[in-house]
Amino acid sequence: MSLIDRYLLRLAFWPMVGAMGVTLVALLLERILRLLDMLSASSDRFGFVAQLAVNLVPHYLGLTLPAAFFLALVVVVNRMNQASEIDSLLAAGVSLTRLAAPYLCLAAGLTVVSLLVFGFLQPYSRYAYRAVLHTAQNAGWNGLVPAETILTPSKDLTMTTDEADAAGQQLSRIFIRRMTDKGREEITTARMAEIRRAADGQNVRLELQDGQQLRFNAQGRPEVLSFKTFTMQLPISGPAKLLRARGGDERELTLFELWNQAHSGRSTIPRETLKAELYGRLARAFSLPLLPLLAVPLGLSAKRSGRAPGAIVGGLLLLAFHHLVQLGQSLADKGKALPEVAVGGPFLVFAAIAFFIFFTSRKRPGETPIGLAMEHLAAMIARFRMKKAAAGAAA
Repeated sequence: MSLIDRYLLRLAFWPMVGAMGVTLVALLLERILRLLDMLSASSDRFGFVAQLAVNLVPHYLGLTLPAAFFLALVVVVNRMNQASEIDSLLAAGVSLTRLAAPYLCLAAGLTVVSLLVFGFLQPYSRYAYRAVLHTAQNAGWNGLVPAETILTPSKDLTMTTDEADAAGQQLSRIFIRRMTDKGREEITTARMAEIRRAADGQNVRLELQDGQQLRFNAQGRPEVLSFKTFTMQLPISGPAKLLRARGGDERELTLFELWNQAHSGRSTIPRETLKAELYGRLARAFSLPLLPLLAVPLGLSAKRSGRAPGAIVGGLLLLAFHHLVQLGQSLADKGKALPEVAVGGPFLVFAAIAFFIFFTSRKRPGETPIGLAMEHLAAMIARFRMKKAAAGAAA
């Protein structure tokens, strides 16, 4: 590896890490807030959310890696171009292909990382995420009542309290609705309450103070009971059964498992669905070597047409490729298209665009079809403004 290669790679490393880190943290924070809201009734919600966040990292890493790599290359090439470093290298006989070579090698390494993430880490982490979420949502009721939270330990019991201590045992202004064994509704309210665990460990004793209870007698008539102290026994609900075994969803299968099940003919998942998932992962992973072919010419054209047009167009191409692959997987899953065509088509089009932009800019670096189109558009807008100004002056 030459001095130029090391210099180019060093320039791209930290912008790529920074862009990936910022995007990853932003996506995780947004998801963590939603998970905290979803699991607000769980007494161990912070522990569950931490486990869920860890299992989300491979998923978001696969999403942010291509975008961060592309953005870092555009920024680095544009920075070198503005400082005339690219001009010096080109004048010294370094071709555009030689400039892109270290980034193509870096892309090859990132492709291997992407295959590991898409092919092995994501399937296991996706199942682990679902298993933790299933446990959190079905963890049962441990006898504690957090404040301002509606608890439904069972379909026959609903509880809420306005205030509670840190342990969830000293309650103020509590509301309880439950259905008795005979199918009659009972509604109990109290000013104060204290929760105590029963000796058997299967029930809790709720000691209520200064409250009322509305219930219906055998004839269906309502009765209201006012009390100073009242003791109610409630059962503790246990956790639900564990989640099914891994492999019930094609996204939980590794690359090798997808290949084997797609060709075995014994899978419960349709063959087209397995092939679409397999081709979709391979298309996303092997799109990384195409990104330097886009980013280097677009970064060079920024000196003529500005940084924004190239970055925006490149970002739109990446976004369109990602959504077209998703659309192709959906069409193949429904049997409306062959997986090879539905997923391979967007990949081939994206590859053709990348090669076209790169090879058309080799003779005159900095002049890409996108940059020329932006220059023509800017010239048209300038002419339109001049005509409008002239018409206003004449009036």
